[in-house]
Amino acid sequence: MAPRTVSFSPATAPPARPPGYYVRQRLLQNRPAMLGLGFIVLCTLVALLGYWVLPDNSPDANNSLVQLQKQPPGLRVQLLRLPLPDSSYKATGFFGTWLRGKTPEFREIPIATGSLGEMKYDSVSFRPWTAPDAPRAAEQVIAVRKYEDQVRTYWLGTDKAGRDTLSRLLLGTRVSLGIGLVAVLISLALGMLIGAVAGYVGGWVDSVLMGLMTVVWSIPGIMLVIAISLALDSKGVWTSFVAVGLTMWVDVARVVRGQMLSLREKTFVEAGRVLGLPQSRLIARHLLPNMTGPLIVIATSNFAAAILLEAGLSFLGLGVQPPAPSWGLMVNEGFQLLGTQAGLWLTLLPGLAISLLVLSFNLLGNGLRDAYDPKTPLGG
Repeated sequence: MAPRTVSFSPATAPPARPPGYYVRQRLLQNRPAMLGLGFIVLCTLVALLGYWVLPDNSPDANNSLVQLQKQPPGLRVQLLRLPLPDSSYKATGFFGTWLRGKTPEFREIPIATGSLGEMKYDSVSFRPWTAPDAPRAAEQVIAVRKYEDQVRTYWLGTDKAGRDTLSRLLLGTRVSLGIGLVAVLISLALGMLIGAVAGYVGGWVDSVLMGLMTVVWSIPGIMLVIAISLALDSKGVWTSFVAVGLTMWVDVARVVRGQMLSLREKTFVEAGRVLGLPQSRLIARHLLPNMTGPLIVIATSNFAAAILLEAGLSFLGLGVQPPAPSWGLMVNEGFQLLGTQAGLWLTLLPGLAISLLVLSFNLLGNGLRDAYDPKTPLGG
């Protein structure tokens, strides 16, 4: 009887994957984190598109007509557009144009009833828009009938100045995301520098820098931002950016210092010293890249904290100044109108927008923390 031949097939080894692959897989499987990331991406698109998606292209223009002020959601108005003279335009600079848009080219007048051809416009309602040397109101009505009218729906109502709440709410994402981005960049640059020097050099340098961190850490963030704003003796967007960024570097510095203390004794660092590599190259090229995970996690946390700080500053009148749209400033305007129907919506809507954006960054931060943890199983 011939012996049987038994064949063994080698076990198929799983393909080798870089660590980043498993980080992405764990993050994609985290549904709350992906929901937060989706909302952040949506807000980023709204901020980048800006005036392309706004129902009202001049959300900072005051409207003196009482009919459009402090109105509840769902208001429908028929508007007549009158061209403004060239002398009314003013330069706002690049950042001002990006934040508030161009100066409106038309003045919009609400029409109460009827079509434009059948409109009976009295001098009382037309008087606020009439120049001192202008002709009679009846002649002006005949002159403006050649311009087309349009119907606009204020889906979220108007504020005390007659401005579209939805447009200002959408444009406010630029301020919140902008101040978060700039504040995180400032905090990362300053925190990584101080933390790396303190953790790598050690000795009395570490003691001095740790004392500085402790002092800054003991001061409440909002109080420190107010102090920096007063020290800079100015109010506005850029002051808020710098002030918030200078108060958030301590968290980054403490994380970088702790990571540096554990990494500076590793074998690859000793090999770099033996090869004569300068300390700056060891820190920048070999140590800091190993802290990418913790730095990304703390950056998302600081992003959320920066949005809250900016909202608090604007609510107190120390941040973004009117008429620029800011969620904190909108909450303040609604707070002044509490007791009215419009005040409820003006307070609730921007407060809800702040809460959703901060929650999204917190969910994303928690997801990134779990994704960078090698103990977290895939699919868990």
